Amino acid sequence: EPVVSLAEVLAENEELEKEARAVLGGSDHERCSYSQGAVKRQALYACSTCTPPGSEPAGICLACSYECHGTHRLFELYTKRNFRCDCGNSKFKNLQCKLLPEKVKVNSGNKYNDNFYGLYCICKRPYPDPEDEIPDEMIQCIVCEDWFHGRHLGAVPPESGDFHEMVCQACMNHCHFLWAYAPQLAVPPLTKVNSLEGEGVFLKVKESEEQKKEIKRESGVEHQEMKEEKQTEQFNEPSTSSGSACPEVKCTFFSVVTKSEEPVCKLKELQSKPFLKKDTATFWPLNWRSKLCTCEECLKMYSELEVQFLTDECDTVLAYENKGTSDQETERRDPLMDTLNSMNRVQQVELICEYNDLKTELTDYLRRFADEGTVVKREDIQHFFEEFQSRKRQRTNRMQYYCS
Repeated sequence: EPVVSLAEVLAENEELEKEARAVLGGSDHERCSYSQGAVKRQALYACSTCTPPGSEPAGICLACSYECHGTHRLFELYTKRNFRCDCGNSKFKNLQCKLLPEKVKVNSGNKYNDNFYGLYCICKRPYPDPEDEIPDEMIQCIVCEDWFHGRHLGAVPPESGDFHEMVCQACMNHCHFLWAYAPQLAVPPLTKVNSLEGEGVFLKVKESEEQKKEIKRESGVEHQEMKEEKQTEQFNEPSTSSGSACPEVKCTFFSVVTKSEEPVCKLKELQSKPFLKKDTATFWPLNWRSKLCTCEECLKMYSELEVQFLTDECDTVLAYENKGTSDQETERRDPLMDTLNSMNRVQQVELICEYNDLKTELTDYLRRFADEGTVVKREDIQHFFEEFQSRKRQRTNRMQYYCS
């Protein structure tokens, strides 16, 4: 029979609590989110009991999943952006929302996919899949927000800690401009260099010698252009001598200033260099969105492609998780401090002393088990508290009070 230590149990429990705070912390578990309109990002669920395959897809918020669908079969959708709770609207034939009954018939701004029927990836399979015996990690695309098996992305994903976001093949074709950014910003996928019956060794892709030479050539060209530009600016500066200034030079100088004031499009600069489009997903590091061009023309393109959120750092799942964790930590209150605040000064001192005695004695008691490498059993803990209570009574009986 496998044996786990108390430290391992506590560590696992803390990790589960941390994950729950991250995923659910940014969502309200008591109030339906419908009144907030299309929430920027929230935890969502789909009810297979109320909206089975064949009916219209619908999504419900965290609070409604507890209050209105507590006994139903639900699909956890993790988080999705710009979504308004559907619970109780026209898509639910025999259910009225208990938290907010008055809702419009349809939320036209909501977007749906096969996730709302419990199907994911290009293979359209459930997760977990009882028929899939291949261990694989599911990764969410930050554009379409579908989930994909790592083996169905057209490229082997880097180590999970090396990238923060993924864009699937279909969304890379839709957001074709991202291919121009990929050589500079994207995290290289792993490449299979040796294979035997489907199992292989994977190495990170490194720049080839030709790529390094190309970078050096580009750097040399850029350096030369900067040098020529600096010489041009020095040549075009107005004369400070007593002689008359050349009007042609002045005119040239002003044209340089006007040119420098024109906004430069990062995307056009990247598109002027050769880059390769592939039929694969791409993987992106932390804060890569902040490096996308935000000139007027690019913003218009994002709007036409309906991907304006790509320039919003607060749209990321990481930002949502950090907010949820921060909010939960702020709201969590120490029960000991709550108890202390309800007591007078004498009671507070006595409670603190008792708490310190318990902490010290319990630590010393458990240290013996750790040093000996033995398992702490239920009867060991019961024995400790029985002895602790006995010692406490003895200390109380011997205690003498003096009044002055």
